Amino acid sequence: MLWVRCRAGCQAGSKMKIYVMHWRVIEVAYGFQYVCCIDRDGLIEFLFFWGWSGAYLLVYTFPVLFIAVLGCFYLHIANKSNQNRMESNKGQKQKLTIWNSPMLVKGPLGIVSGTELVFLIMFIALLVWSLSTYLCISLAKITPELAAHDGKKVWEEKLGSTAVELGLVGNIWLAFLFFPVARGSSVLPLLGLTSEGSIKYHIWLGHITMTLFTAHGVCYIIYWAVTNQISEVLKWDNFQTSNIAGELALLSGLIMWVTTIPRIRRKVFELFFYTHYLYILFIIFFIFHVGIAYTGIMLPGFYLFLVDRYLRFLQSRRKVRLVSARVLPCETIELNFSKSHGLSYNPTSILFVNVPVISKLQWHPFTITSNSNLEPEKLSVVIKTEGMWSRKLYQRLSSSSSMDHLNVSVEGPYGPVSTNFLRHDTLVMVSGGSGITPFISIIRELMFVSRNFKCKTPKVVLIYAIKNSSFLTMLDLIPPVSTTTSDFSNLQLQIEAYVTREKEAKKDKANLIQVKWFKPSTTDAPISAILGPNRWLWLAAIISSSFIIFLILIGIITHYYIYPIDHNTNAIFSYPLRTFLNMLVICMCIAITASAAVSLNKKHNAREAKQIQNMQGSTSTVMSNSLTNNADIELESLPQQSLGQATNVHYGERPDLKRIISECTGSSVGVLVAGPKTLRHEVATICSSSLAKNLHFESISFTW
Repeated sequence: MLWVRCRAGCQAGSKMKIYVMHWRVIEVAYGFQYVCCIDRDGLIEFLFFWGWSGAYLLVYTFPVLFIAVLGCFYLHIANKSNQNRMESNKGQKQKLTIWNSPMLVKGPLGIVSGTELVFLIMFIALLVWSLSTYLCISLAKITPELAAHDGKKVWEEKLGSTAVELGLVGNIWLAFLFFPVARGSSVLPLLGLTSEGSIKYHIWLGHITMTLFTAHGVCYIIYWAVTNQISEVLKWDNFQTSNIAGELALLSGLIMWVTTIPRIRRKVFELFFYTHYLYILFIIFFIFHVGIAYTGIMLPGFYLFLVDRYLRFLQSRRKVRLVSARVLPCETIELNFSKSHGLSYNPTSILFVNVPVISKLQWHPFTITSNSNLEPEKLSVVIKTEGMWSRKLYQRLSSSSSMDHLNVSVEGPYGPVSTNFLRHDTLVMVSGGSGITPFISIIRELMFVSRNFKCKTPKVVLIYAIKNSSFLTMLDLIPPVSTTTSDFSNLQLQIEAYVTREKEAKKDKANLIQVKWFKPSTTDAPISAILGPNRWLWLAAIISSSFIIFLILIGIITHYYIYPIDHNTNAIFSYPLRTFLNMLVICMCIAITASAAVSLNKKHNAREAKQIQNMQGSTSTVMSNSLTNNADIELESLPQQSLGQATNVHYGERPDLKRIISECTGSSVGVLVAGPKTLRHEVATICSSSLAKNLHFESISFTW
C-alpha cells in the first residue's frame, strides 16, 4: 500500500490507496486505472508528461534496449580485438564441452544441446509458473456471491477469467518471439548465438505463443456464447479492449501457424513464405487489441526487430554487382559478387539473395564460401537446385542463351561474431550434398591463418557423402581461384568422398564447369555493410537515439494534445488513436535515425566503390584468365599436388562414421556436420555417446 498525491483524476491534495495486482493491473480506490508515478511529496508528476502508457513503455522497454546498446559496444570492442585472440582460443579445449554436446537427438525438437535443454526447462518452468500463478490468484477471487452479482454462474466467471490469463501469459511468450529473427541485433551474438542457428527457437516460441493465444480466443468465444454476449465478437471499443482487433490478429496468426506444418512448408514453400508477411497484420491488430500500454512487455524484441528490418530494407534497395557465375553439372551454381574491402565476415556466414526476374519478394539464404581475408574483392555463394526458385535460376544461367547481366539484391552477410576452430587438434567435417558449402569457408579460413599467422592449424578430415559422381565437382570450389600449391603446404587436409549410388568412376565429359561473365551496370555496387565497418557503434546510436526521440515526441504529444483532452482518465481520448500515434511515432523515429546513419555511411562506401572500379579492369583480367583456365576442366586436373593428393574417392559404399570419428586422435576433436537431417542425427548420436569425451559436436544447418 502506498500513499501518494495525484494531480489528475481526484481532488487536489487528496490521498488515495493504490493496490498493485500482479504486473498488469493497478487499481486506485477511486476506480481509476492508471499509474501515478509520484513521490510522497507530489514533486514528480511523471504522468503529466508521458501518461500511464508511457510509464509502462519506459519500465518494460528501456532495460532491454539498454542491454542491447551495451551489447553493441561490447561486440565492437571484441571485434577489434578478435585477431589478438588467435592463440588464446587454443586454451579453451575443455570449456563447456558437456553443455554443448547433444542431449536430445531424435524427437520433435531435433538436436538439442545441454545448454539448450537447460534453457528449455527454464522456459517451460516460466510457462507453468506464470500460468498457474495468474490462474490461482484470479480464480480465488471468484465466489458464488460475485458470480450472482454479475448474473453468471461460477464456472462461467472462471472461464472468462481463464481466457484473460491465457492471453496475458501468451503476451509474455510473444515478448521473446522476435529476438531470434532480428538478424543484425546485438542480443543474439551477445549470447553466443547466430540468427540462422536461432530459427528453431523462433519456431518453438511460435508454437507455444499461438497455442496460448488460440486457447485465449476459443475460451472467450465459448464464454460469450454461454453468457448470451455473442455480439462482443464484433466489438470495437474506443476506451476498452477491442475484440474484433484481437480476432483479426488471431486469424492472421493461425494462417501463419498452419503453413509452418513441416509437410506444407516443404512441399509448398512459397505459400509458407508469403503468408509469413501476415506478421505485419498480426502485430498491428494485436497492439490495437491490447493497447499500447500492455504492448510494453513485447515491445523491446519487436523494437529491435523493426530496427533490423528497416536496415535490411535499405540494403535490399541496392543492386549489387554480379561478376560471374560458375555452373556445375550437379545442378549447383556459384555466384561471384564484387564486394567492398571494408566488408569482413567469418566462416559459415550466410547471405540472403533476391533475384527480381524470378521473384521480387522471395529472399533465400545461402552459405558464403569465399573468405574475406583471402578474397578481399570477391564474395561467393553456392546455390543447390532444390526448390522452384533455385531451379528457375539454374535454368536461366545454364541455358545456352546469351545473358550479359542479372539484377541481384542481397541482405547481409550474417554469421558468427567469432569462431573457435583453432582450439581443436582435429576437425572432422561430415557433409552430404550441398552441405559441404559451410566447410569450404572454414577450410579457406584455415588456409589464410596457416599462411599469414604461421600458427599450427587443426588437422582437417572432410567426409563427403554424395549420391553420384557429378557432385565431386563441388570439391573444385574448395581452393580459391587465386590459390597456389603453397597455400596447402601448411594445411593438413584429408578428403574422403563416398559416392553411394555408383560402383565405379565414370569418365563423363558432361562433368565440366561452365563459367558465365556479366557486364557491370552503372546502378550496380559492390556488396558492403549497410552501416560500414563500425556497424555495432552505428547500431547502438540508432537504437538509443530513436528511443530517446520517441520518448520526447510522445511526451510532447501527451502533454500538449492528449492530456488537455483526457486528463489521464482514459475515458475521453480514443484508445485506438492513442495506440496509433504511439506506433506511428516509433516507426518514424526508427526510420529517421536509421536513414541518417545509412546516409552518413553511403559517402564512404561510394569512395571505396570508385577506387574498386578504377582497379576493376586489371582485377577482372586476372580473374578472367584464372577462371577461364579452370572453366572446362575435370576434377583430376585441379591442383594435383595439393587437393588431388588429399582426396580419396570411395564408390558404392557409405562412410562408417563411427569408425572414422573414433579413429581421430587429439585431446579435442571438433565434429561439424551439415547436410540431411538423418546425417546430422547420426553424427549427433555418435557424439552423445559415453565414449565421446573428446568430441565437440556442432551442427551447421539453416532451413525454413
